[in-house]
Amino acid sequence: MHALGAVETLRSFRARELSPVEVLDALLDRIHADDGAALGGRAMDGEGSANAVNAVVQVLEGSRAEALDAERRYARGEYDETLGRGSSALLGLPVATKEKHGIAGETLSQGFFELRDDRAPADHPVIERIRAAGGIVHARTASPEFSCATVTHSKLWGVTRNPWNRELSPGGSSGGAGAALAAGFTPLATASDIAGSTRIPAAFCGVVGYKAPYGRIPGLPPLSADWYRGDGPMARSVADTALLTNVLSGIHPVDHGTVPGHGPLPTEYGDAAQWLVGRRIALAVRLGDYPVHPDVERAVRETTARLVAAGAVVEEFELPWTSAAVRDLTMGHFGHILAPAMRQLTEDMTEVAAYTQRFIDDASTAGRSMSLVDTLAGEARLQADLAAAMAGYDALLAPVNAVDGLRADGDYLDGLEATGPAGGPVRLEHYWQGHMTVPFNVSNRCPVLSVPVGFAGNGLPVGLQIVGHPYAEESVFRAGAAIEAIQPWPLVAA
Repeated sequence: MHALGAVETLRSFRARELSPVEVLDALLDRIHADDGAALGGRAMDGEGSANAVNAVVQVLEGSRAEALDAERRYARGEYDETLGRGSSALLGLPVATKEKHGIAGETLSQGFFELRDDRAPADHPVIERIRAAGGIVHARTASPEFSCATVTHSKLWGVTRNPWNRELSPGGSSGGAGAALAAGFTPLATASDIAGSTRIPAAFCGVVGYKAPYGRIPGLPPLSADWYRGDGPMARSVADTALLTNVLSGIHPVDHGTVPGHGPLPTEYGDAAQWLVGRRIALAVRLGDYPVHPDVERAVRETTARLVAAGAVVEEFELPWTSAAVRDLTMGHFGHILAPAMRQLTEDMTEVAAYTQRFIDDASTAGRSMSLVDTLAGEARLQADLAAAMAGYDALLAPVNAVDGLRADGDYLDGLEATGPAGGPVRLEHYWQGHMTVPFNVSNRCPVLSVPVGFAGNGLPVGLQIVGHPYAEESVFRAGAAIEAIQPWPLVAA
């Protein structure tokens, strides 16, 4: 049962082939056996087992009572006739949520050891919507401090490891979410993305992650006003990701940046590959000069060859970007918004991770070197470049990560030793240059879906970004479903 998808599980509940209690118990057993998490509702503390995935930081003790209630509702036929709609859209489905998505009365540390006893005053909007749709929050997942790294480890929760290769990281910052999905601890998970924090772990863990257009999924003020950011879903299939996207999306009174959409995304795709026939798709393997690892490039090119064989027209080009310029521009942005917020939060702390302090220092330095108006001008140029490149195409494809993986316990404070396209070593000044995600946070009205497209030699999956035109959400899901149909991926790590 741990490998079942969300839509498949909902159908089984309706047919009375499975019960919510059976599914929840199977997932809790798997968490207990492979993760090292306590099952009594206690947050984890310390390093944990060196062999554990260490993705789950808390199991919610009330989840079984919720599963029993859902079981009774199914027995009474108390669910919407249309699957995935209304108050029964997720009825009885377990959902793992990123710890930063606060639950009223539960701890809310955001990975900081010194905030381990803080409590959330209210449910985060995504928690509120999951519960209103009948979903069961059974587990909470790890992230680095303040979600500010592309690896997932902290003094509070220890090192989160990739189920595909436990010496390597699931990525970050939603690394616990990606690892939990890949390990079969949950069919659905919540994540967040301000520079790639959903797509990076989705790619490294071989699952699907969605960065919705800015404003489609509500966040919490004041930082929800940062136009780079967004909360969102992760799952193991395109349909399951669409299911959770539908539940989370829409105007919310807490977040005045939320916007309406064009209706629910489909959760059934029929002859998905047929969508590809005649579609014009742009391919940007390096987004300028990102040093893409040969294994990553190979997986991306093999997938695009299958798209062409299925009837799509794929044309390759390069954008006039450099990873260093993108780094400087986006760090400048964070120097005016995120770094001051982090400095304010941590100013009285005596123990802060080295990667957290490095992020604050780097972003603050970049913010002093350019005004907010300068960063806006740079963002406008990048957005114009992307719009020109995508003109006449249905979607743009690019790798998620330029690198094939990161060490599970790595800090990468002194940059990153990468492998270039020719197989030789490449030195990157900042580890952010190993990920090709943040340009699409700058162009944050564009929907971006990350899907698996193969494996690197180290055993980690490779992810592909599908970028759509502003707010054209269905297009990236159609493209993702087509790739899933012509090139199915494993559901969980072996």
